[in-house]
Amino acid sequence: MVGLERAVLPLLGESEFGLGSRTAILAFVASFGATKALANLAAGALADRAGRRPVLLWGWLIGLLVPVIVIAAPTWGWIVFANALLGVNQGLCWSTTVIMKVDLVGPARRGLALGVNEFAGYIAVGLAAFVGAQVAATTSLRPEPFALGAIVAAIGALLSLLTRDTAPHVRVETIEVGATAPTTFRDLFADVSWRRPALFSASQAGLANNLNDGVAWGLLPLFFMDGGLGLHEVGILAAVYPGVWGLGQIASGALSDKIGRRPLIATGMVMQACALAALVPFAGFGPWVVAMITLGLGTAFVYPTLLAVIADVVHPSHRATATGIYRFWRDAGYVAGALLAGAIADRLGARWAIEAVAALTLASAIIVLLRLPETHRTVRRIA
Repeated sequence: MVGLERAVLPLLGESEFGLGSRTAILAFVASFGATKALANLAAGALADRAGRRPVLLWGWLIGLLVPVIVIAAPTWGWIVFANALLGVNQGLCWSTTVIMKVDLVGPARRGLALGVNEFAGYIAVGLAAFVGAQVAATTSLRPEPFALGAIVAAIGALLSLLTRDTAPHVRVETIEVGATAPTTFRDLFADVSWRRPALFSASQAGLANNLNDGVAWGLLPLFFMDGGLGLHEVGILAAVYPGVWGLGQIASGALSDKIGRRPLIATGMVMQACALAALVPFAGFGPWVVAMITLGLGTAFVYPTLLAVIADVVHPSHRATATGIYRFWRDAGYVAGALLAGAIADRLGARWAIEAVAALTLASAIIVLLRLPETHRTVRRIA
């Protein structure tokens, strides 16, 4: 659904629902980000208490509703509501799959495992963006592209019934690592959000990453159309970015296990900033393809590596809750990106909005360089 929406939904808001305001169009990204951020918090805490599998299954039950509502929506408000439900689905399901992957592997292969998990998700996003745009171009913006979403949602729910809970693996790892003092949710929230430099650095970088991803999702398709491209070309650009992001994460996750987390995160954030900044002065399909490839590669460096930082630092017994808190801040970036980019685009134009987000991404990279220590134990030992 996220892939289908990247190519189709902003155009649907403009053409079928008659929305002229970029802030109004980007409301669907904001609703998605807000509920996903809160669902991440709930998913982490619930997974530590009730187990991983029940959270996963509840997320899929909610996700089944999303494509049906998008297809039948009589007003844009229903689209925004559907994306709020999509945020809950993503927060519960994707948080749980991330946590389960980390449960199943040891610290030496944590980056690789998270790279594989994120690869699977974002390759699907890229393929869906491309296919959805082509279907929309040959049929209509609704309902045909989102019928694919309904089929995939049903398959995802059925496959999730086959999973087994990974909580027993956590108990084994806890015995190996040793017990830790009990901590409250409030203390853990403070640790992840601002108190511990490594966790703070990861949280702010995650927020900046999804701030610029929200702009790529909700504003760039309109920016490309205004630049003279057709729906087929917009679909290619919408697919290239998450496709490169997805493919690159297998290598970047494994590489972070070899050279450490910090170099990849800092480099990736700088690449994102440069790619976004280049979209405005270098117009046209060819330059935009290069920029979106660079944006995807930079995000591939950052995305699984930030998750690995959280798992490196936090005790196994608190892992799910801490991951949920980090993902809360990361996905709050969708809300910040939608509101900021929409407001700037309505007042000054999309070009200014894109450049402002590029500047914020660069500022986040500087914070990483100044505050983030290396967290991977093997690399620290070698150093």
